Parts: sequence; structure tokens; C-alpha cells
Amino acid sequence: MNTTTQVPTVKLLIDGKLVESKTSQWRDIVNPATQEVLARVPFATPDEMNAAVASAKEAFKTWRKTPIGARARIFLKYQQLIRENMQELAAILTAEQGKTLPDAEGDVFRGLEVVEHASAIGNLQLGELANNVANGVDTYTLNQPLGVCAGITPFNFPAMIPLWMFPMAIATGNTFVLKPSEQDPMVTMRLAELAMEAGVPAGVLNVVHGGADVVNMICDHPDIKAVSFVGSTKVGTHVYNRATQNGKRAQCMMGAKNHAIIMPDANKEQTLNNLLGAAFGAAGQRCMALSVVILVGEAQKWVPELIEKTKTLKVNAGAEAGTDVGPVVSCAALDRISSLIATGEQEGATLALDGRNPQVAGYANGNFVGPTIFTNVSPEMSIYREEIFGPVLCIINAATMDEAIDIINANPNGNGTAIFTRSGASARRFQEDIDVGQVGINVPIPVPVPLFSFSGSRASKLGDLGPYGKQVVQFYTQTKTVTQRWFDEDETGSTVNTTITLK
Repeated sequence: MNTTTQVPTVKLLIDGKLVESKTSQWRDIVNPATQEVLARVPFATPDEMNAAVASAKEAFKTWRKTPIGARARIFLKYQQLIRENMQELAAILTAEQGKTLPDAEGDVFRGLEVVEHASAIGNLQLGELANNVANGVDTYTLNQPLGVCAGITPFNFPAMIPLWMFPMAIATGNTFVLKPSEQDPMVTMRLAELAMEAGVPAGVLNVVHGGADVVNMICDHPDIKAVSFVGSTKVGTHVYNRATQNGKRAQCMMGAKNHAIIMPDANKEQTLNNLLGAAFGAAGQRCMALSVVILVGEAQKWVPELIEKTKTLKVNAGAEAGTDVGPVVSCAALDRISSLIATGEQEGATLALDGRNPQVAGYANGNFVGPTIFTNVSPEMSIYREEIFGPVLCIINAATMDEAIDIINANPNGNGTAIFTRSGASARRFQEDIDVGQVGINVPIPVPVPLFSFSGSRASKLGDLGPYGKQVVQFYTQTKTVTQRWFDEDETGSTVNTTITLK
């Protein structure tokens, strides 16, 4: 931790105010292309964390009673402000996270889509009514907010994933405490400022920063009712277990190992272009990155063309025009990726394209690793078993589609998968037989739009309801069932009914 460098400090957002932390523990936010220290982020103290939750708890008393139309109008204004500030948000994101400017705009835009969805909350938070279920008796449901909810977000999508969480939580009438990644919280803070400008009342959205201590406080705090998490499997498992043991709802989207099956009848040019974008975009730092390609039959002959296409991708700082692959987020990430590449060679995979130590003019200190391709990969190898979270593609050969499906279904993760084919029969059989929550057919990264819910499965997810879409309305609301009877003014109850039935 660096506590002396004179650089800007990231603030906390508590009760509608940007607050300078009183902590003694700080972390530098570093531009991954240059190692320039952009700002310092505080690790919030227990008092600051408690103040954020207390503010949210107090704000809930009035926010939960705010008319649903008034809530929706805030998000209509918020989406407008995000659009107006798109370039600024993308520039902040690229500086602290490293991804290219076009990809940073895409990061913001996919979050914006959820904000737009939140503005339609009047159509989403509807109950049900059954009229006259017994004589003069009606039953109906209310979908009411839970209270204070919390979100813990990762470094790789510092705009999109916070926007997956707090807009839907707030739109449904909850208040929120957000802990963004301590590696790149600046764009998240700018989004929080814009939310205040859009009319989110003081205390309805609070932001705290920190590491494991703050995560644990979120899991333990008795006034927090639900926790949403996106990040690694190790941390997500810890969050889910600790939060649920404390009686909270929890949804945890975690690690992945995403596969694509390439059938020999697929459109070669379109397929290869899609593979490159999905494997190497964002320097592979996506939970939905395509990290394993299974070539079926004659498609195995496409490897030389895939390698040649990959060589045309430009590695450079994310802010530079024409960049395809920016730096990875940190020196530690670079070391881990490089180590796994070395391990892949040691374990017998063929390093068909080595992206280590690329020469990037003007950015000698950047955390760069270029697109890397392994062939002759088998499932017992470390590069297959571990989520590399870098621009590394593993290629496996299979004789048939059935063999390829068996390989995917044997992997414990279930975030996303895809098939490339021109055969409707193959596509249909794939979508039926594959045991993965999100399926793409000629779509390499099948993240659904917010009308639907993110639906990763198996070891990639804990909790039965996903973020955004219809499922998250269920996650952030409690169903209350009301059974009512109104008697006519002249009606008298002449008998006592001691049975359980309604008459």
C-alpha cells in the first residue's frame, strides 16, 4: 500500500455525499499500460461500512414507499446521463482497466441496457390475483422489496456488472451498498455520481471500497438482506457460504471454462473471426471468454488459418486507435498467465503461437501478453482445468459432435458454450444435450440481453436466481400473499367455522 504519493483519492459514497475515508489502508490504482498511479482507493473502516449500511437502512423507510412510476423516471433520466457521458466513462475505464476504448464503450453499453430495463419496472414487479377463490374471498400477491441489499463486483467489467446490480435492486424498492473492485473503482464511482444526478435519493445508493474485510462485513452485517456477487470461484464460494449462513439471499456468478464446438460445415471465415474476438477480446479477461475450441472432423484443418488470422491482431494500449488486445489488469495477472503458458508447454501441449513478451512501442512497462494458442490440449492439463483469464486459446480435436459434447459436459463449469454450424439438426441436438446454462448457436459469447437473465450453471453459479432480467426481480423482492374477504354491511356470521377450509 502506498500512503504518501500525492495523487487523487477515490471517495466513499455515504448518505448521498462523497466522503474522504479516514482509513490508514490504501491501494494504488495503476494504469496497466503504463504503470502510472492514477489514484488511491481506501479500504473502508468498519465505522464507514456501518455508516453506509445505516444510511441505506434509513433511506429504505421512505424509498420503499416511493411510487413505482417515480422510481422508473429516475432510471429514464439515468440512462440519458450515461449516454451523454459515454466517452468519458469509457476513457476512465480504459485508463484503469486496460481494455480498448471500443470495448470499454461496449462494457458501459451492456450495463446501460440493464438501466433501460430497470426503467420498465412498472411492468416487471407485478403481482397476481385470483378472484373469488372461496365465497367472497380473493387472494393476491405483492412483490415487495427486501431492504438493504449489497453487491460485490470484479475488475473485468467495472461498468457493466455494477449496472447489472444496483439499478434493478433500487428500481424494485430496495436500497444498496456497492463494493466495486479495488483495482479499478473510478468508473464505478462516476456511474454512482451520475445516479445521484439522475435523482437517486441520499442513502439509496452507497459505495464502499476495500478487500476481504469489507466483503466479510457485507456477508455478516445483520441489516443486509441480500448479496449479489460476480468474480472468482474461490471468493464466490466463500461469499455464498458466509452470506447464506447469516440468513441472507445470495447469488454468486463465478469461474468458467467456456467451449465452442466447430463443425466442419460452419462458415469458415465468419467462424474464425468470431473465435478470435471471443478468445482474445478484452485480453481474455471475461468470465464468458471463449477459452477452449473443439474442432470436429475436417474443421481440424483450419488451425493454420486460425493462427495466421490471430497474428494480425494488434497488441497495444487500450487508448491507442486500432488496438485489438490491450494489457491485462496487473503485473500479478501477467505473471500468472505467463506461468500457466509455461506450464502448458511442460505438460505436453503444443504452443502453436506464443504471445509472451510482445514489443509494444511506447509502452515498455505495460502488462502485455499477446494472443496465445495451444494445440494438442487434453482435459487433464492445467491450461484446460484452470481459468487462465488471459488471451490464451486451447484447441482440442474431436472425431464427432457427440465426443465434443461429452468433453464439455465433463467439465465442472457451466457458464457458456457455443456451436458453429449450418445444420439446424446439429444445433438443436447441441442445445438439448449440452449441460451448460448459456448456449450460443453461431454466437460465441451468448450473454443474454436484459429481457432475459444471465443463467450460468453448475460450478459457475451458486444460488438459483441470476442477475438482471426477470429472475433478479424475484431475487430482490419478497412475495407476500394476501387472502381477503369483505362482508356485506347487512351480513351476519351466524356460525363458528372450526375447519381449515374457506367457505
